[in-house]
Amino acid sequence: MVLKLPTPQSNFVIVLLLSKKKKNLFVSYVKSKTNIFFSFFFLAELESPQRDIVFLLDGSDDTRAAFPVMKNFVQTVVEAFDIGEDKTHVAVAQYSSDQETNFNLNSFTGKPDVLDAIQQIQHKGGRRLNTGAALDYARINVFADSAGSRKREGVPQILILLSGKRSQDDVARAAFALKQAHVVSFVVGPRNADILEQQMIADDPLYAFSVAQYNDFESIHQPLVSFVKRVPRQEQKPTTPQYGQGQTNSIQHDIVFLLDSSDETQNDFTAMLNFVKRTVDNLNVAENKDQISVVQYSREPAVAFLLNTHKTKQDVADNLEILRHRGGRPRNTGAALQYVTDNIFTASTGSRKEQGVPQILILVTGGRSSDDVIDAAENMKRSGVMVFVVGISNHDPVEVQSISQDATYAFFTTDTAGLFDIEQQIHSAIRKGGFPVIKPTVDDFKKRDVVFLLDSSDGSLQGFTNIKNFVQSIVADLNINPNMDHVGVVQYSNTTEIDFNLKRYSTLSEVLNAVKGLKHKGGHPPNTGAALQYVKDHVFTYGSGSRLLEGVPQILILLSGGRAGDDLRTAAKALRETGVMSIAIGTSDADTLELQLISHEPNYALSVSDYEALPAAKESVFSLIRETSKPVQQTTVTKAADSNQQDVVFLIDGSSDIRNGFEEIRSFIERIVQTLYLDENRDQVAVVQYSRDATVNFYLNSYSSKTDVLNSVRTMRHKMGRPLNIGKALDFVKENVFAASVGGRHADSVPQYLFVFSGGRSVDDVRGPAQSLRENGIKVFSIGTQNADTLEMQTISFTPAYFFHLTNINNLQNILPSVEATLKGLQETPTFPVTVAESVLDRADIVFLLDGSDGMKESESQIVEFLEEFVTEVEIGPEKVQIALVQYSTEPAVVFLLNTYSQKNTILGHLNSMKLMGGQSVKTGDALEYVKNIVFAAPSGSRAQQAVPQILIHLSGKKSDDDVLNAVNRLRTAGIVLHSVGVKNADRLEMEQVAHSPAAKYFIQENSDFPLVREQLISVIASQTDVINPVVGPSANSLNRDIVFLIDGSDEARNKFSAVRKFIGSMVENFDIESGKDKVALVQYSNDVEISFNLSAYSARDGILKHIAGLKQKGGGPQYIGNALRFVKDNIFDSNAGGRRHTGAKQIIVMLASGRSRDSPRGPAVMLKVEGVTVFSVGSRKSSPAELRYISSEPTYAFTVPDFENLPRIQQRLLGFLNQIGEDEEINEVERKAPGKDVVFLLDGSDSARNGFPAMRDFVQRVVETLSVDDNKDRVSVVQYSRDVSVPFFLNTYTTKGEILNAVRDLRPKGGMPLRTGGALQHVRDNVFTASAGSRRQEGVPQILVLLSGASVQQQLQSSVETVVVDATAEAPTAAVDPSKKDIVFLLDGSEGTSRAFPAMRDFVERAVQRLSVGPDQDRVAVVQYSRDPEVHFYLNTHSTREQIVDSLRGLSHKGGRTLNTGEALQYVRDNVFTDSAGSRRLRGVPQMLVLLSGGRSSDNVDTPALALKQQGVIVIGIGSKNSDKSELRKISYEPSYALSISEFSELPNMQEQLSSVMSTLAARATAMPPTVTVERKAPGKDVVFLLDGSDSARNGFPAMRDFVQRVVETLSVDDNKDRVSVVQYSRDVSVPFFLNTYTTKGEILNAVRDLRPKGGMPLRTVSSSNFSLP
Repeated sequence: MVLKLPTPQSNFVIVLLLSKKKKNLFVSYVKSKTNIFFSFFFLAELESPQRDIVFLLDGSDDTRAAFPVMKNFVQTVVEAFDIGEDKTHVAVAQYSSDQETNFNLNSFTGKPDVLDAIQQIQHKGGRRLNTGAALDYARINVFADSAGSRKREGVPQILILLSGKRSQDDVARAAFALKQAHVVSFVVGPRNADILEQQMIADDPLYAFSVAQYNDFESIHQPLVSFVKRVPRQEQKPTTPQYGQGQTNSIQHDIVFLLDSSDETQNDFTAMLNFVKRTVDNLNVAENKDQISVVQYSREPAVAFLLNTHKTKQDVADNLEILRHRGGRPRNTGAALQYVTDNIFTASTGSRKEQGVPQILILVTGGRSSDDVIDAAENMKRSGVMVFVVGISNHDPVEVQSISQDATYAFFTTDTAGLFDIEQQIHSAIRKGGFPVIKPTVDDFKKRDVVFLLDSSDGSLQGFTNIKNFVQSIVADLNINPNMDHVGVVQYSNTTEIDFNLKRYSTLSEVLNAVKGLKHKGGHPPNTGAALQYVKDHVFTYGSGSRLLEGVPQILILLSGGRAGDDLRTAAKALRETGVMSIAIGTSDADTLELQLISHEPNYALSVSDYEALPAAKESVFSLIRETSKPVQQTTVTKAADSNQQDVVFLIDGSSDIRNGFEEIRSFIERIVQTLYLDENRDQVAVVQYSRDATVNFYLNSYSSKTDVLNSVRTMRHKMGRPLNIGKALDFVKENVFAASVGGRHADSVPQYLFVFSGGRSVDDVRGPAQSLRENGIKVFSIGTQNADTLEMQTISFTPAYFFHLTNINNLQNILPSVEATLKGLQETPTFPVTVAESVLDRADIVFLLDGSDGMKESESQIVEFLEEFVTEVEIGPEKVQIALVQYSTEPAVVFLLNTYSQKNTILGHLNSMKLMGGQSVKTGDALEYVKNIVFAAPSGSRAQQAVPQILIHLSGKKSDDDVLNAVNRLRTAGIVLHSVGVKNADRLEMEQVAHSPAAKYFIQENSDFPLVREQLISVIASQTDVINPVVGPSANSLNRDIVFLIDGSDEARNKFSAVRKFIGSMVENFDIESGKDKVALVQYSNDVEISFNLSAYSARDGILKHIAGLKQKGGGPQYIGNALRFVKDNIFDSNAGGRRHTGAKQIIVMLASGRSRDSPRGPAVMLKVEGVTVFSVGSRKSSPAELRYISSEPTYAFTVPDFENLPRIQQRLLGFLNQIGEDEEINEVERKAPGKDVVFLLDGSDSARNGFPAMRDFVQRVVETLSVDDNKDRVSVVQYSRDVSVPFFLNTYTTKGEILNAVRDLRPKGGMPLRTGGALQHVRDNVFTASAGSRRQEGVPQILVLLSGASVQQQLQSSVETVVVDATAEAPTAAVDPSKKDIVFLLDGSEGTSRAFPAMRDFVERAVQRLSVGPDQDRVAVVQYSRDPEVHFYLNTHSTREQIVDSLRGLSHKGGRTLNTGEALQYVRDNVFTDSAGSRRLRGVPQMLVLLSGGRSSDNVDTPALALKQQGVIVIGIGSKNSDKSELRKISYEPSYALSISEFSELPNMQEQLSSVMSTLAARATAMPPTVTVERKAPGKDVVFLLDGSDSARNGFPAMRDFVQRVVETLSVDDNKDRVSVVQYSRDVSVPFFLNTYTTKGEILNAVRDLRPKGGMPLRTVSSSNFSLP
C-alpha cells in the first residue's frame, strides 16, 4: 500500500507494506517550521477471546446518589464484550468499611443474566472507605478458583475499580499484591478522588481515568473498553514448578536463607520451609559447588546451620526437616541482616567471597521490622551480597524494596500459594547469574599511621572484650608491615596510658597478639580532652613512630562510651590543626555533639547502641579510613583557620513599622562595629535595608576602616516602604551581599554573621531562605521589636536561642551584652556545617499533654495533623522513641500511654480517629501533676531509669484555672524537659513558666504556624544531648554546682578590686574543680556586663586561679545590678556556655556590690528564684541592705561588710551556706504570702479637676507616708488620665519612699477633656498591673487601685463595670473536691467566760471525732484554743488515728485569759493551720472545715479574717452560746444558716446530730464547688461593692453618697439573679452593713441603703479599707 503525505514545502512518498493480518495502524505526527515527525506503530493482535472481569464498586454513603449512574456505566461496559461459557466472565463486588460480593465470575454465563443481575444490585452504604481492604478481598475471594477465576488457564484477570474518594486505609500493599497476582487493574473516579492513589492502584498510570463528575463516565467508556480488550493472555501456569535441576551459569554459590520466625509467621512457617526445600532441590549442593546456610530471626537471629556445615543436598534436606519455628517478638530485621553480614558471610563460617564466589541472601519476611533496616541492607550490599526479598502475609512493600538489590529482586505474596511463582523467578535469576565478583578491597594509598584511642573508664569494663574484638577486626584488614600501615593503641580514663606506639610492632600477628592481651585500665571520669591532648603531644610524634613529616596520613579512631569529664574543644582543634584525621565512635551514652566536635568532619562521628554493636560500624570506619588516607601536607595555619576574621551583615527593617526605632538600631550597629577589628583587614561589615525589596547601604568590601564604616552608618537614612518581605530580603543578602564579588569570604572559611531587625510580620515565606542561610553556614541573629512575629523570628535565627525579643525598641541597647557574649562564644567554638535535616530523634519518651477544652475545637484538625506529622517524622519503637498522649480540661484523660503502641502505624491509626474531649474550664496544674505521677512512670512505659530523655510537650489554648508553678517545679525536679506550645489564645506568661527554657516555648497564631513549630520542636529535641537527671536531695558530697561570681567592676570599686580578687581566689580553693563537681564562671558589671570566663572555660583549679590572679577591672559606671543579673540568667547558665541545670546541677550566683543599683533588680531577682538559681549577695556600707535581701534567695543569704577589705570575715559563713545548699530547697519556690502591697493611684488630671489637683496630690503624699516602701514591702505607681492616660512613674520605677514623695510633689495636672474613666481603668489593668511594670500579682502580692476623680463619674463607672474584665481566681480549692475525706479544725473559746463550760466543749469535740473516719488518707483533725491569742494543741498532721486524737483531747486543759480576740484567732488558723506544712490537703481538693465554739462577743474585728477564710474555701460552722453575738456568728459562718445557737454549752450534745448532718451536707456540696472562679468578658452579671467614706469629715456629704448608691442599684439586674451588691463603710476601721449574698432582691437592697447612716470615726484609712474590700 502506498501512502502519499504532502507538506507545504515539498511532496514526498512514504511506502508502507502492510501485512494483511495486521489490522490496526496508528499514525501520529508533530509539525514544526521545517520538519514533520511521524511515528507509526501497530497494535499486535493480542486480544483474548476470554477474560475474567471484576467490577469493584464504591458503595459508601458518599456514592448513594451516584450509584444508578455507576450501575449504568457497568452495564454499558459489559455490553461491549461477548459473555459466555468460554468467553468473558463478569463479577461485581461492593465495598465501604467492609466488602460484599454481589455475584461471582461463575454465577452467570449469559449477557442478559449478567445485565439483569447488575440492575438488581442495591447500594451497600457505610461511612468509611477502606479501598486497600477491598482490593485484598477481591484478590483473595473473587479472583479465586472457587469463585470462577480461570487464571491457571491463562485467562486475563481484570479488575475495574469505581471509587469516589480517597481511601481511609493503606492501598499500597494491596495494590502490589494484585500486581504480583497478575491482576490488571483499571481505576475510574471523579476528580475529588485521589489521582495519585488511583495511579498507584492501576496497573499502569494510563489505566487511571478521572472525570469531572459521575455523569461523565460515558466519556471514558471507549478508551476503557479499548484498553481492556488489549490485555493479553497470560502464560499457562503449571501446578508444580518444571524447570532444570540446578544448572546455573555459575558452578558455585553461597546462599543464605534468612527466615522470619517471629510470632506472626507461625502459621506460615511450614510453607516457608517447603519454599526453601524446593529451592535447594534445584541447586547443585556439594563441596566446591553450592553451599547453603539457614538462619531464623525474631528479636535476635539464630543460626540453624552455616555455609560450611553440610556438604550434600541430603544433609541440608534432613536438617530442614527437623527445623522448628522459634517464635518471639519484636521482629528485628535490621539486626538480623547485620548479623548475617558480620557472622555468616565470613571466611570462618564458609563464605568464599574472597574467591569470587557469588554471595546470595534470600530473606523471607512476614511483616514490617521494628528496627531500622536501611543501614544494615546497605552494609550488606556494599559487601557484595546479592539480596532477594520475599514478602508474605503483612509485609511492608516499601521496606521489602528498600532491602532488595533492586525492584526486580523484591517479591510479594499475601498467601503462601504465591511462593511457587516466586521460587521460579528466584531460581531463574540465580541461573542467569551476572552477579558482581567480590574482590578484597585494595586501598590506593600505601601507608597510614592509625592510632586507636580506647575509653577504658569504669563504665566500659563489661564491653572491653567487644572493643578489643572490634580493634582486631579493623587491624586484620590493614596492610601492616614496616613500609605500609603502622598501628598504635592508647587507653584513657581519668589519665592516659600508651599500650604500644606506632613504631612498636611491624607485623600483623604482633599487633593482633598485643591487642588480644590488652588489660582494661579503669578509672573515672573519662577525660577525653586530656586524652586527645596526650595523643597529640606523645603519640603522633616522630619519637613515637609518626610519619607525619613524610606525608603519611595520620588517623585517630576514638571509641567512647560516655560524655567527657573535661573540656575537649581546644585539644580537638589542636589535633585537626596538626593534620590528624579523627574518626569518633560512640555508644548511646556518648554525647553526639562531642563526637562531632572531635571528628574530622561531623559525618566522621559514628554511633552504635552499645559495644556489642561495634561490628556494624566496621564498613563505615573503613570507608572513612579510605577517604582520609590521602598524603598529608605538613599543615600551616591558613586563612581558613583564622578565627580572627568575620563578615558581619546588618539587615535592617526599613519599613514604616520601625520608623520610630531607626535611631536606636543605628546606635546599636555603631556599638557592635566599635567592638570589631576593621582596620587590620580582619573584620568586614555591610548594611542592607529592606521593606518590599532590599537596598544595600554598603557592601562588605566597600570600606576598609572602622572610621569609614561608622561615618556611613551615622549618615544612613531610613528607607521606608511597605510591605515587609523578609524572605525575599534574606535571599537577596545570601546571593548578593555575602557573595565573593562584593567581599564575602565564605570560600576562605571566614565566619559569616547576619543580624536581622524586624518590626512586623513578613508578607512572604521565610522558611526556605532561612534554611538556605543555615546550609551556607551563615549564623543569623534575629531581633524582633514591637509587632514582630516570635515564631517567624525563631525560624530565621540560626537557633531559637539567637532570637532576641523587645517589647519596646528603646530597650535595644539592653540586649547588647547578650549579643556580644553570644557572638564571642561563637568565635571561640569550632563550627561545622549545619544541616538541620540531619538531626535525628532516635531515643526518647515523649508525652503530649493536650488542652482538649472547647477553646481548642476550632483548631482540632490542625492539632491532630500536627501530632500525626510529628509521629511520622520520628522513629517509633521500644528501643527508639515512645509516644504518649493525654488530653485534659477539668480532668486529665489518657488517650494512650508510652508502652501502648510500639509501631508508628498503630499510633497514626489511633490519632486518625481522635477527637478533642471538650470542656469549659482548664486545670493545667492538675494535668501536669497527673502526667508526672501516672504517665512518666515505669508501669506506663517510662524509661527514665535507663537514662532515656523524658520530654513533655504541652499544647495549651487558654490560661489555666489552677496553679501551674508547683506542678512545673516537680516535673523539672523529676528531670522532665518541658516544651510549651501556645495555640492562639494561650497565656504567654504561663507558657514561659511551663517551658524549661526561653527557647522551649512556641506560639501559634495562625494554622500555617503548626508545621513551623513541629519542625522546630523536632529539631530542638533531636539536638538535646543531655539526659536530665532527677534532682534528689543533693548534699555537700553529691551535688554538682555551677557557681558564678558576679562582681562589681565599676569605678566605684576600683580601690578594693585586689581584695575582691583575693576573696574569689580563696573561695575557689575550697571548690572541687578537678572531679567536675564544681564549675566556676566570673562576670564583671558596671553600666554594662563583661564575661571574664564562662563555666566551660576551665576544668582545673590552677587555670581558674591563674586567670583570677591576672584579672583586670573592667571600669565604668554606675552599677546596673538588675541588668547584670538578667545577663547571667540568660547567657551564663545556658548549656552552650557550660551550664548544667538540665543535668541536675545546682546553679549559684555570688554577687558582690559596692553600692546601690541604678536599675531595679527586682524583676531579674524574681526570675532567678523562679528558675531555681540560688543567689548570695555581698555588699559594702554604700549598698542598700533591703536591696541585697531582695536579690538574695533567702534573707540570711545577704551579707554586708564595711568594705571589701573585710570580705574574709564572711568567707566561712558563705562557704557553710554553699555546702548545705540543696537539701530543703524547693526549686522555683515563690512564696504565696505577700510581702506587701502594690498600690496604684489613678488621678483625674483633666481640666475640670485642675483646682482640686493639689488636694489630690496631698492625699497621695499622706497615704505614701503610711506605706512600707523602704523595707521592700510596698510599691507605688501614679497614673493621670483625662482624654488619654500618662504614667509619671511605674511600680518598679522607685525603690525608696523619698524618691516617690519627691516625684509626687512634682506632679502637675496633665489637662485635657473629656474624662474617660473606663479607658483609664483598662489602661491601668493592661499596662500598670503587669510584671514588666513592676506588678507582683503572680507572687500573690495584693493589687490595690485608688481612684481619685474631681468630676461625676457615675455613668463612666457604670460603663467601666460592664467593660473592664478582671480575672478573679479563687485561691482554693485548686483540685477537684474529694468528699470522702475532710480536714476539720476545732477552734475553741478558751477565755475566762468558758472556764466552767470547757469540759462540755471538750466532750463535744471528742464525740464528733468518734463519728469521723480518721486516718492519714481519710479525715484529719486539729484543735486550737484562743482567748487574747491562739494556741495550737495539735495540727492536722500531728495524729493519724482516732485513738491518738481522743487521748490528746482528754488531756486538754482550759487556756484562760480575759480578752476574746476571735478575729485574730480566725486569721491565725487561716495562716498557720490550714497550710500544707500543718497537714492541710486543700491543694489536693480535700474539703476544709472549721468548727468554732464561741462563748462571747469578740473584742476585735472579725470581718476581714472571716472573709479571708471564705475566699480560701474554708467552710466555717459557728456555734455560740447565749452570750455570743448572733450577728457576728453569722458573719463568721460560711453561710448565715451555718451559725448554730444554744443557751448553754451543756446543751452541746443536742447539737451533735445537727453538726454531723451539716458536715456531711457540706462535704457533698463541696464536690460541686468549682475550683476556680473566673469573671469572663461576657459575664452573666456583676458583683458590685460600694466602699463609702463613713468618717466624721464625710458626715455632711453622706446623703449624697447614699443617693448615688441608690441610683446605681436601680440600674442593676438584681431580681433575675444576675447582679449582687454589698456596701462597706470605713474610717479608722471597717464595717459591712451587708455582704454580696445577704440580699437577693433589689427592694431589700434599696431598703437597706436607705437605712444607712455614717459610722463616724477618724482618721480615714483608705488603703487598708481598699485592701479589705478588694482582696
